[in-house]
Amino acid sequence: MIYSDIRGLLQKGIEVGLIDTADQNYVTNQVLALLHLESMPATTEGTTDDSIPNLLDKIIAYATENNVIDNVFDDKDILSATIMNCFVERPSVINAIFQKKYSNSPKNATDYFYELSKNSNYIQMNRIKKNIHFKATTIYGEMDITINMSKPEKDPEQIKRESELKHDVDYPKCLLCIENEGYAGRTGYPARANHRIIQVPLVNENWYLQYSPYVYYNEHSILLAEEHRDMKIGKDTFKRLLTFIEKFPHYFIGSNADLPIVGGSILNHDHYQAGSYNFPMTTATTALSFTLENFPNITASVLEWPLTTIRLQSDEIEPLIQAADHVLTTWKSYSDEEADIRAFSNETPHNTITPIARMRANKFELDLVLRNNRTTEEHPLGIFHPHADVHHIKKENIGLIEVMGLAVLPARLKDELAEIKKFLLDQTTSVAPYHQQWAEQMKANYGELSNLEQIESILEKELGIKFAKVLGDAGVFKVQSECERFIQTLNR
Repeated sequence: MIYSDIRGLLQKGIEVGLIDTADQNYVTNQVLALLHLESMPATTEGTTDDSIPNLLDKIIAYATENNVIDNVFDDKDILSATIMNCFVERPSVINAIFQKKYSNSPKNATDYFYELSKNSNYIQMNRIKKNIHFKATTIYGEMDITINMSKPEKDPEQIKRESELKHDVDYPKCLLCIENEGYAGRTGYPARANHRIIQVPLVNENWYLQYSPYVYYNEHSILLAEEHRDMKIGKDTFKRLLTFIEKFPHYFIGSNADLPIVGGSILNHDHYQAGSYNFPMTTATTALSFTLENFPNITASVLEWPLTTIRLQSDEIEPLIQAADHVLTTWKSYSDEEADIRAFSNETPHNTITPIARMRANKFELDLVLRNNRTTEEHPLGIFHPHADVHHIKKENIGLIEVMGLAVLPARLKDELAEIKKFLLDQTTSVAPYHQQWAEQMKANYGELSNLEQIESILEKELGIKFAKVLGDAGVFKVQSECERFIQTLNR
């Protein structure tokens, strides 16, 4: 059977264009060596017809059953990536193909690279399929809800190995460094043998485009700095984002904020996230239009959105950069005691921005989401952070993806929601303590329920309401008058 699976993988590699028929013998021999097999029989029981991820799973199962590797998550991931590396061209070749396709169309180039990243199993499609997705109606329109089931659970042996690790390896410095390209991986560090990146020059620097191995939306990509340096939002950020959009007008691109609490999970490497997807924020309506007096050619508005968002539009990049920098500079030193906003605690800054860039109707557009990371005794995780009453749904930082209206919720919710369904059907008397009040509220609001489909619809709706509250907690201005005071400051 293993030979049928290898032949199947080779056939699929040819079908999707990873390798040519002329490469068959070479790739076969590389894979055989990795599996400690000395030859390929002239005849086999046939060729296994399946997807590349499924064929890889079968081959990895053979490797563990026959003691080629230990039955440990990292060993399996390393072998899987190393096998697929046999099918993937070297970085210089992939970059050359990308640039050739880019000369015809930027979309052709990204289409090629996205398909390559999926076909090479760098993007973990089988794991991503486990995620639960739905849309939920809220007062701000439809929100995207994802329960993240794609992160693999660690087995006891994996946990033991990691606990025994000597943490003296500093290569690559982080998960986003360019040195990850082709890195085999090790215990506690992901396999990247089949990983490739595309060089994208931006504002006199080399940046690199890759796709996320666990995509949350269509063409979820990462643009990372060549230099390993901390995240920093500034004028150069706006230059890079808009220059990228000029190069790839079919993508949006945005950045996490650069301060703890309101920033993303990786703040030690300058990077942005891009892709081809219309987030709920993209279609948000205008709550308030205003004029930036020093920038007459800029169209400015505040969005009808739970997080305070200023949208700027222009036909040209340079005026938009200047206007965005003015908003950022003003906001970084802005305080408003009535709105609970303080720019500094002694010399510690609290104000920053989550910026998002896109093209719309041939205009450059920047969304500037105002963020503040101050904490108090009442809100030790952050005043403008999900508050305690929604922690049973979402306690983690609100990063770029959530800001734009896509909730990434913890895997624990899958089983917990199943218990709540039973509770609403009167099949159990209790749920997780932190959900108890929410579940009882739903039972009181909706009365006796017997239809499972109806209950699932109610839970989806209620999760959307909770997520809108999560985002509302993170919004710095709760009423329009607070926002108008800031606009007045912009025009002084």
